[in-house]
Amino acid sequence: MTTSATLRPTDSQTAELWDAVKTVPDPEVPVVTIEDLGILRDVELVDGKAVVTITPTYSGCPAMDTISADVTTALTAAGYPDAEVKLVLSPAWTTDWMSEDGKRKLEEYGIAPPTGKSAVNDGPIMIQLAVKCPQCHSLNTREVTRFGSTACKALYTCNDCLEPFDYFKVH
Repeated sequence: MTTSATLRPTDSQTAELWDAVKTVPDPEVPVVTIEDLGILRDVELVDGKAVVTITPTYSGCPAMDTISADVTTALTAAGYPDAEVKLVLSPAWTTDWMSEDGKRKLEEYGIAPPTGKSAVNDGPIMIQLAVKCPQCHSLNTREVTRFGSTACKALYTCNDCLEPFDYFKVH
């Protein structure tokens, strides 16, 4: 299994599988792909069968059934009708797995991307001091509610431009 979602396989067969599924969009935030989010963990060919491993941003994420179906559809279109999508919860997904391109896409879409690193190591726990508004880029923002439109986002508002926005939480 790859250790980072940004590591594309190097052998031609599994690279072909990776390329077939990496552009599957997130159904809740369609401007980012499963590769951008870092939930695409591994691809392999086992006895001619395509096996793709994905990790949800949250256990119980309601989008995983749709993502699994979309991955299977993409593999079928690429010539791999016998496919399996495995859902793994360990190691738990972290925003550290998101690509910089994915974070940029979130901000352009109006969602504040996560900043910093998650506290999944033995180091100090990061304290979020401010969330930058994706509209006017002000740091004068406040959290309205810990859970926004989905469990992986919090709802914020900007005190300068007064616009509400989602923030993709660090974890």
